Amino acid sequence: MGMNNDANGGTSLAGAFLDSPAKASPTPTGPTPEELAAQERAKQAKALDAALKKYAATVPEFSVAVLDRKTGQTYSYRGTEKYETASVVKVQVLACLLLTAQDKQRDLSSTELALAKRMIRLSDNDATTSLFTRLGKQTAIAKCNNRLGLTQTTVNSAWGLTRTTVDDQVKLLGELVDTKGPLDADSRKLAETLMSTVDAAQDWGVPAAATTGEKFTVKNGWLPRSTEGNRWIINTVGRITGDDTDVSIAVLSHNHASMSGGIAVVEKVAKMTRQYLKY
Repeated sequence: MGMNNDANGGTSLAGAFLDSPAKASPTPTGPTPEELAAQERAKQAKALDAALKKYAATVPEFSVAVLDRKTGQTYSYRGTEKYETASVVKVQVLACLLLTAQDKQRDLSSTELALAKRMIRLSDNDATTSLFTRLGKQTAIAKCNNRLGLTQTTVNSAWGLTRTTVDDQVKLLGELVDTKGPLDADSRKLAETLMSTVDAAQDWGVPAAATTGEKFTVKNGWLPRSTEGNRWIINTVGRITGDDTDVSIAVLSHNHASMSGGIAVVEKVAKMTRQYLKY
């Protein structure tokens, strides 16, 4: 009997134990995969913030932003700081040219296409001035920028002195590939074609963060600034795509003693975003 009692007691205890979770409120589940991914991204961003801050103490001023189209997340370091664009403004001019032609439901003319090729591939200033003037100068470009959602960019009549932020630049890069954005498929295709075939001497900057086999688009800006003791503005914007990667990157900087020194800084910054954000 004693054994049976013990056995029954054991059973009833086990039964009570098994029943209790059902009577209590449900036990909370662990974090969802999305929550875990968000926590991981926050950790990566914090580590990148710290690394960039440390690097920034040793080099001239820079800002960087990364838009990851796979996750929809944007990272930015000093994202709203304003810089003069130099030649990266040519992407705005191209976008405005494409939008303007779209509005009139026409393709680019052979002259416009020839100018756009020279402006993006060779960073030709005369071609840029010609398109800037044909489009209606800063007023027209500013209107296009509004349509593209650029809220922190001020177009200058001297186009290379347009002021912008890395947040606006990755927004613009995103609009160049957004199927739901204002640019149609033909416009997006042409922008990608031109920005992925820049002159070999100009494929520095963003491409330094690409790995073998990945594709990239890029537009760079470089200018010894007369108002800053002829120290260099060095800017790079572009996109890296691969099997598991689709990111747009913008690095804006100024006050470099040399062009090559400035390029080294923006390339290191672009690579650091990849190292920490693991895209």
